[in-house]
Amino acid sequence: MVDIVGIAANTIILGSLYALIAVGFTLVFGVAGQANLAHGATITIGAFTAWFVAGLGGGVWIGLLAGTVAGAIFHVVLYGVFVRHIDDPINVLILTLLAWFVIEYSFRAGIGSEPRSVPSLLSGSTSIGSVSLLYNNLLIFVLSWVFIGALFVFVNHTKRGQAIIATSMNEKGAALVGIKTGDITLLTWGVAGLLAGSAGVLYGSFRAASYDMGMTPLVLAFAIVILGGIGSIRGSLVAAYIIGFLEVFTTSAISPRLSGMTALLVVVVVLLVRPTGLYGRELPA
Repeated sequence: MVDIVGIAANTIILGSLYALIAVGFTLVFGVAGQANLAHGATITIGAFTAWFVAGLGGGVWIGLLAGTVAGAIFHVVLYGVFVRHIDDPINVLILTLLAWFVIEYSFRAGIGSEPRSVPSLLSGSTSIGSVSLLYNNLLIFVLSWVFIGALFVFVNHTKRGQAIIATSMNEKGAALVGIKTGDITLLTWGVAGLLAGSAGVLYGSFRAASYDMGMTPLVLAFAIVILGGIGSIRGSLVAAYIIGFLEVFTTSAISPRLSGMTALLVVVVVLLVRPTGLYGRELPA
C-alpha cells in the first residue's frame, strides 16, 4: 500500500532541497549561458567541509557556514581562473565536467569511498499520523526556502541584483549602460556556488556525504532546469516539486533502484513535447 502522507511529506522536503540545488544551476545558465557541470562537485565540497568542521569541534552550524563559503569560493576560483577565459559554451561544459571529476576523485583518494555522516542540524522528531518526521528534515525545508528567499530579495532589491537581471536580458546592452558584465557574471557564479555549497551541507545532513554524492542531485537539477525552462528560476522552483514528487513516488512505490530514472524520462518527454519547458526562458527572478 502506498503511504500517501509519507510521500507528500518527503516531496515537500526533498522538493525544497532540489529547488535550492537547481536554482544556482539555473542562475548561471540564465545570466552567462553556461552549463556548469561542476555544480555537483560544489555540493560535495559543501557537505565534506561541514563534516570536517564539525569533526574538529566547530559544530554543524559553523560547518553550514563554512560549507556555504567553501562552495562560493570554489565557484569564484573556477570561473575567475578558468571559465572566464573561455568563450565556447561547449568548452565550458567540458572544463566544468573535468573539474567535477577532479574534485570527485580527489575526495575518493583523500577520504575514501565510505559515506560520512554530517551531523543533524536539529535533533528530535514529530509524527503526522503514522509518519515520523525528523525535526532536522523540517529544518532543511525551512533553510532551503530561507536561502531561496534571500536570493529573490538580493536580485529584486539591490543594485547588484538588478545588474544581474540586466545582464541576463542582454549582455551587450548591459555593458553599454556601464554595467561591468564580467564582474556580474563572476558574482553570479559566486552566488550559485554559495547556494550549491549550502545545499550540499543540507543534503549531507539529510542523507550522508560521499565522494559521488553530487551525481544524483546534478541529474535531478538538470531535469528540473529542462522541465522548468532554461534560465527560469520560477520554473525551476515549480519543476523541483514535480521532480521531487516523481522521484519520491518512484522510489517509494516502485523501487529504490529507479532513483533518477524518472527525471531522465521527464527530460526526454519535455525535449520532445515542449522544448522550452514550463516557463521558457525568463528573467532570473
